[in-house]
Order: sequence, then structure tokens, then C-alpha cells
Amino acid sequence: MRRRSKPFLTSALACALALASARADGDDTTFTNLIALVSQRLVLAEPVARWKWAHHEPVTDALREEALLKHVEERASAAQVDPEFARQFFRDQIEASKDVQNALFANWRVLRAAPEESPPDLAKDTRPKLDRLTQSLMSALAHVEPMRHADDCPVRLAESLARWKHLTRYDSSMNAPITRTRALSHVCASGGVGAVG
Repeated sequence: MRRRSKPFLTSALACALALASARADGDDTTFTNLIALVSQRLVLAEPVARWKWAHHEPVTDALREEALLKHVEERASAAQVDPEFARQFFRDQIEASKDVQNALFANWRVLRAAPEESPPDLAKDTRPKLDRLTQSLMSALAHVEPMRHADDCPVRLAESLARWKHLTRYDSSMNAPITRTRALSHVCASGGVGAVG
């Protein structure tokens, strides 16, 4: 997974930039752009996990998680996003990231070996990237907000995910972080990709 992170991130960034500059014109660029940003955030779960592993820190940091959720709730209204939706969406991002981190921890325990590559500094390198993505995701949620109550929202979201995978040539072995986690489960008011009942 570590070897694929950099090219995957580069591909996701390129896609996000291209999609952000595109005009919607009746398509689902809004959903696809959100998916690209979510994928970028999930890529950062790997360096976060490496840092926590190296520093013997647990995956869950309840205080930091709650601080982030309060922050997004406070910013949501100004961004014209329902604060409850913002909180649930970012809770999903946290849980998705922890799913990836826990899977990595489990793998490293089985291998009885630490990752070879030294982790980037969490405070100086990785968290600023996460903070920038939080801002971008909040803007993306403002564009999604008017569409999330539509009856066809889950279908359009699923189609956008499929289109995003095609555009980025997303490696099938890397599908789990998006399709098997809660990262997109509350994008639509009636549920979404990865929805859990």
C-alpha cells in the first residue's frame, strides 16, 4: 500500500484540480470532485498510521476527533452547509481513516515488522494537509447540499464513484478505502455508497 500512495495521491490531486475547474453543465462533477477529495484524505491515513505506529500512539484520538467535529460544525453554517450533515460527513471521514489505519496496524503486527520508511512529521507535514483538505471538503459539501435530498442522489453518487475510478484508473486493489468504508455513506440524505443501515 505504501508504494502506491504517492502515484495514487498525484493522480487524485490531478483529477480533483481538473474536476474543480470543470463546469457542471448537468453532469455530476460536484459528486466526483467530492469523491476525489475524500480519496486524498484517505491516502493520508497511511502516513498518519506510520507516525502513530512509530510513536506507539493508538489509532483513536477521541479528544482530537471531537475538536475537529466541533470545528466543522462551527464553520458549516458560514459555508451554507447543514451543521449536522457536516458533523456526520466528517465523522465518516474519521471512521474511514481509522479503518485504514487499523488495517495497517493489524498487518504490521502479523508481519512483526515496522514500516521501513520513516513517517513524515504528523504536526508539521500531515496534519496541515488534512486541514487544507477539511477546508476543500467543506466547500465541496456546500455544492453537494442542494443535491443530497434528491431521490436519485445515491444512484448519481454511485455512478460518480464509478466514473472517478475510470478517470483515475484507480487500482482495483485500492478500492476498499472508498467502497468498503463509511466515507461516502451519508453524502445523500437517504444513504449513499457504503451506507450502513
